[in-house]
Amino acid sequence: MAEINTPDYPKGLTFEQVWAMFQETDRKFQESDRKFQESREEADRRAQEADQRMKKLEEIVERTNKTVGGLGDSIGGLVETLFAARLWEKFESYPYEFKRAYRRVQVFNDTSSRALTDIDILLSDTNWVMAVEVKGEVVYKDVERHIKRMGIILEHPPAEVRGKKLLGAMAGGTIDPDALEHAYESGFFIIELKGESVNLLIPPKDFNPEKWGKARK
Repeated sequence: MAEINTPDYPKGLTFEQVWAMFQETDRKFQESDRKFQESREEADRRAQEADQRMKKLEEIVERTNKTVGGLGDSIGGLVETLFAARLWEKFESYPYEFKRAYRRVQVFNDTSSRALTDIDILLSDTNWVMAVEVKGEVVYKDVERHIKRMGIILEHPPAEVRGKKLLGAMAGGTIDPDALEHAYESGFFIIELKGESVNLLIPPKDFNPEKWGKARK
């Protein structure tokens, strides 16, 4: 008859106590596994929520871009409105009597009626007009483009420009130093928007406003 060996339990512990310890250890393992699964499910849920929030944000950005369009109709129009409001008063020390201001004046080809450019703000009196280009930030290339625009305006003058002498100006919330120098050298006035104030910057002593010519009638 074979002898059955009785297992040696840790000193001072009975079988029941060892079994209870085993069950407790197994319970803790199962509890840890359950918490791990819950943590993973929570992480998945948060990832899905973050993905949904990102999609909503992308939709908002897309709608905003369509509304704004760079310096588009909404923001650009607001900036131009701020500049246009009583802008003529800034030129009282000059021999101009601007009393009218027009926004977004289209310049068309005389023969094909194709739009060639537009004037953000056009100041006008009986003898003079001033084409003002408005930018959030005026940089060097903006001055270059406005120089070309002045030639187009003279060649294809809108009704309010015809028979009048043409002046130019650059306007912006900030003016790049290189653009500022180039603008003055080109004979443009510089107008700056600071907060709610519209300021005509004091030009250099040798500044001579460019009289781009008299538009045909």
